[in-house]
Amino acid sequence: MDRAPKSPLPIAGEAPPERADAARNRRRILDAAARIVAERGSEALTMNAVAHAGGIGVGTVYRRFGDVSQLLNALLDERERRFQGDFLAGPPPLGPGAPAGERLRAFLHALVDRTVEQHGVLLSAEVADPCARYTSPPYRTMQTHVATLVAELRPDADAAALAEFVLAPVSPSMLHHLMADRGMTAARIKATVDEALGLYGLT
Repeated sequence: MDRAPKSPLPIAGEAPPERADAARNRRRILDAAARIVAERGSEALTMNAVAHAGGIGVGTVYRRFGDVSQLLNALLDERERRFQGDFLAGPPPLGPGAPAGERLRAFLHALVDRTVEQHGVLLSAEVADPCARYTSPPYRTMQTHVATLVAELRPDADAAALAEFVLAPVSPSMLHHLMADRGMTAARIKATVDEALGLYGLT
């Protein structure tokens, strides 16, 4: 029986309470950014464009989010919270209660679906700051989760390092390459993920 980690994992997007006016500005900025991405694609997202679309001073946008990478990551926060809830506490096999191998496979398949669904924003966030992906709370949560499952499946392995290799093929840039350059579908990518798990001795 697979067991959840004893220590809580970090959840993306946690923040102290905001003043009402700050919360309103944050919502206006994110709504404007979401409209730009939906209508013109993530490549059209700039701080000036968001300020214009939201009727907010560009200085406010910069003070709130710093740069486009932070803004893109904030757009992903709500979806990330739901995804984390599914794999940390949802029903099996994605959530607790299934054997570690089944949970790992279900997690990676769900991660493929999530990355394909939000491909444009995720890829833009990665391009804006490639290294930020690996230090962000969402990635650290995923890496810790995968490492916990790997440690159960391969007690002999360096679970933390192997978890990084398991996650690498499901990065936004890799999936973009597989879909755009190699013409692979999400189903084919999932099948290849399963093959890779077999090579790592994780099935």
